[in-house]
Amino acid sequence: MQAPQPSLLPDPVRRFAAWCAVLLLVAGVVYVGIRLAVEFRTAVVPVLLALLGTALLGPFHRRLVKAKVNRSVAAGVTCVAVLGVVGGAVYIVVAALIDTGDEIVASLKDAAQGLSDHFGAAGTSLDDLASNAKELLTKFGGTAASGVISGVSVVGETIAMAVLALLLVFFFLRDSDKAADTLRALSPHHRGDLLEAMARRAYQAVEGFMRGTTLIALIDALCITVGLLVLDVPGAVGLGALVFVGAYIPYLGAFLSGAVAVLVALADRGFVIALWALGIVLAVQVLEGHVLQPMIQSRTVQMHPAVVMVAITAGASVAGVLGMLLAVPLTAAVFGVVHELRTRYSASAVDSSAEDSSAKDSSAEDS
Repeated sequence: MQAPQPSLLPDPVRRFAAWCAVLLLVAGVVYVGIRLAVEFRTAVVPVLLALLGTALLGPFHRRLVKAKVNRSVAAGVTCVAVLGVVGGAVYIVVAALIDTGDEIVASLKDAAQGLSDHFGAAGTSLDDLASNAKELLTKFGGTAASGVISGVSVVGETIAMAVLALLLVFFFLRDSDKAADTLRALSPHHRGDLLEAMARRAYQAVEGFMRGTTLIALIDALCITVGLLVLDVPGAVGLGALVFVGAYIPYLGAFLSGAVAVLVALADRGFVIALWALGIVLAVQVLEGHVLQPMIQSRTVQMHPAVVMVAITAGASVAGVLGMLLAVPLTAAVFGVVHELRTRYSASAVDSSAEDSSAKDSSAEDS
């Protein structure tokens, strides 16, 4: 009998090469998926937004259904309610920023004028730029016009995607009871249970993230609104609504919305009140990071802050602000799927090892 040939590579090197091949394959699949999603973003983005909206609004819809409300009527009432809430929040934010817009621009102009007086080149000031505005507008008029046209197309595309996402939320809520049967119909017969379990775990992770983030955002917005009202900062309610919306982008959204609140306080109330507003924003962020996040998010979905930061950065590089909004929920869904697979395969491995040990014991008793 011929002896087996020795391997050219030791076992650790071959295992490392196998893992590298798996990682390259996964990275290639992810890259192709991202490129396809970018190419078909007008269809993919509404679906993702509708899934997030369904995860957030699902409990409210289920309560209406339990109250003997027709599923279609319950879905329609839920969509109308969210449309009213989102529309009201946007109106409050825009109105507040419009009311304080002149003060913000004036304060920024004064600061820029001071910097120009101390550090600018001789003869260069904002007044010089204003006097040359007509010449600059004439020179770059064609570029500006093309920018306006492209901006209008972007606005139209955004409105169309928002309308499609709202309609998809209605259908997802109405037909949510048929999702499991649809997954089983699309999957092979012997993989239906696994696919349904993975989908449920991913949806539960997204639902937990959206529910926890909404609660944290509400607490942050209330605290900052109360603080700004005490400081008599104009547009405090609108700024609180902006904080609530920005909280759905972890870390970065809170920073930007807090910066706007401090800027409004600086424009209208002066430097001292702006410092107090900054202190309130920082105190709320400390409360969120050390109390709210561990207490609320640990019960829904667990992700290390480093993973969240990397996900936000990757989402921003792919799709800007929208990518930052979608990156963390999608990462939470991936973590949920990985957890489900690890639980199932570890359980199957334990069962198989138990069966092997019992078989060995029975053979030993026979002998």
